[in-house]
Amino acid sequence: MSNTAEAIARCVDWKQQDLYRFFAFVLAPPSRERFQLLSQPDLQSALRNLWQLLDCTGEFPGIEWFERSEQYEAAYIAVFDVGIPQAPVPLFESAHDKTRPAQEIALENTYFYDVLGLRSDPAQGVPDYLITQLEFLAALRFTYENTTDEATTVSLARAEKEFLERHLLNWVPTAADSLQKLGAPGFPLLMDLLARFLMLKRDGWSN
Repeated sequence: MSNTAEAIARCVDWKQQDLYRFFAFVLAPPSRERFQLLSQPDLQSALRNLWQLLDCTGEFPGIEWFERSEQYEAAYIAVFDVGIPQAPVPLFESAHDKTRPAQEIALENTYFYDVLGLRSDPAQGVPDYLITQLEFLAALRFTYENTTDEATTVSLARAEKEFLERHLLNWVPTAADSLQKLGAPGFPLLMDLLARFLMLKRDGWSN
């Protein structure tokens, strides 16, 4: 397993984890590595700790997971990738925000990526794809936490908050609600935790 998978399997100290990268990892398309991570016996305890760290309301609901990787892959595709006219819960912003043209949303995401000179990979997904957005935020955070220029730190931190407000929080809470109504196993808890984390980050949470 990767360093990410090994760390989570050991019930990590979440305060030392880059949660942008964690959620980008666990919500990315199915792989053997992801299935191994999410099948770890210690995952329940680790996610309960994260639930408490994020000060989520109510009792920790637990996570129902799949016995076989084929079930996991089929469920992921059925929930996020395939459907008529679209998948039940697509993992890209323009599928949930119908107030603006999809091209406009994609272009605005690209403008933010230009801050770090980044480009989304068309082979991996459109610019408003959840994993691309989370990886951008991880790179943005890493950059401003490792610069010695105070003006750059302030500017990039402001860009992070604006990107959260205009993009991730524009659709992730809606997607999380849709997942809950769908009753799919496993994924709703991960999306709920992500939505809560993004809200805290927007409000200045230091983790």
